[in-house]
Amino acid sequence: MKKEVIEEMEDIVGSDWVIKDLDQMQDYLFDETPVPSRPKSTDDVIVVKPSDMEEISQIVKYANEAEFPIIPRGAGTGLCGAAIPTKSCIILSMERLDEIIEVDQDNFTVTCQAGVPLEKLYERLDETESLFFPPHPGDEGAHIGGLVVENAGGARAVKYGIIRNFVKGLEVVLPTGEIIKLGGKILKNNTGFDLMNLMIGSEGILGIIGKVTLRLYIEPSETVTLIVPYEERHDAINTVPEMLRQGVTPLSVEYMERDLIEESADHIGKEWPIEEGNAYLYIIVSGEDEDQIYRQCEEIGEICQENGAIDVLIAERSERQQKILDIRSNIYTALEPHSADILDVTVPPAEVGNLMDEIDEIAEKYDTKIPAYGHVADGNLHPHIMTTDGEAPDYLEEVKEEVYQKALDLGGVITGEHGIGKTRVKNLPQALNEKHIEILKGIKRVFDPKNIMNPGTVVELDE
Repeated sequence: MKKEVIEEMEDIVGSDWVIKDLDQMQDYLFDETPVPSRPKSTDDVIVVKPSDMEEISQIVKYANEAEFPIIPRGAGTGLCGAAIPTKSCIILSMERLDEIIEVDQDNFTVTCQAGVPLEKLYERLDETESLFFPPHPGDEGAHIGGLVVENAGGARAVKYGIIRNFVKGLEVVLPTGEIIKLGGKILKNNTGFDLMNLMIGSEGILGIIGKVTLRLYIEPSETVTLIVPYEERHDAINTVPEMLRQGVTPLSVEYMERDLIEESADHIGKEWPIEEGNAYLYIIVSGEDEDQIYRQCEEIGEICQENGAIDVLIAERSERQQKILDIRSNIYTALEPHSADILDVTVPPAEVGNLMDEIDEIAEKYDTKIPAYGHVADGNLHPHIMTTDGEAPDYLEEVKEEVYQKALDLGGVITGEHGIGKTRVKNLPQALNEKHIEILKGIKRVFDPKNIMNPGTVVELDE
């Protein structure tokens, strides 16, 4: 790392907030991308920890003038390598920007700095006794800024939507160092192009989000967990659009199969409590009171049984609900050590069963197993391509391309919530035509003419 870069960063944030020692920066050189698919990081970096927007602005202005790359970094929970430094750069860690600035109960908003962990936000809102932030993308250690730039989804998207539906305002440092404010607590805004929505899902290539205003909701008074076992996959999956057609929208609807759920249970030393069935819908119902909850449960039960359910089981006790949630939540952790890559293809919800059948055929073709589970009500499926003897299989890229193509053929996309990052840049031409990619590159150049902001992520610009 150039001495002048180090000295400039220390002048801006103080020497205590610049990490130069390689041993101390190891945790900043990777994210949660499975190791066999993880981009190789460089160690020719420094980690800089600004405390506010002004310091970020100064850092970015210097980097832009010096044409020196910057990677904004949150908690490192991403799954497609977006936060991994693959060339000499400044890793700009947002961890010190962790203040919840305001909970506005009159306008149903919360304003916080980008480095606030999701868990901290939940805890603060618990103190209000009535307001809550519905999205739950999975890892509660994820930073709010990271959720925004990835446009995270999660299990509750079926009822409340994805992160994009909750972002009301942003404060952003542009790649040239200027600070702009976008949106706010307002409900309507037709003042020029919607740059705020362009920032959401931009994966750190258009600017650095320092402050976020999010929309809040009144927290439901009651929730109940249902487990619905089926013998056949398609019976379970076909139940969901029927449920939605009849006007029933649960808090979340997840699809799981017996082999995966038992593997997860064994992984955390628990026992799956349901003996019947090979395929399951895991449904969480929310409402204002017990009567409303149980009316919904009755409606769901009737729809499920009309569509081939073996039974409809209600987990009334909180301990049983938690046990089932723990098992469902650990499917990923059970599979992750043996995963070469984790995909998140998304198709129209009614096509999920067909996509799973196609994935099974691909697995049979390559004599492997591709376990898959996901958010069936919004069509988002997570297939895992497994390792062979601990290494990425020779057919990894071929399988990815075939799974992506099946999703595209069914009217879907290659990523619903994880993003393109660095690992899927090469797959972008499979999903988008040449003109579409040209427009993305053009937008990148307008915001970041010197290509300093997280280069090599989402789109590759010509040097």
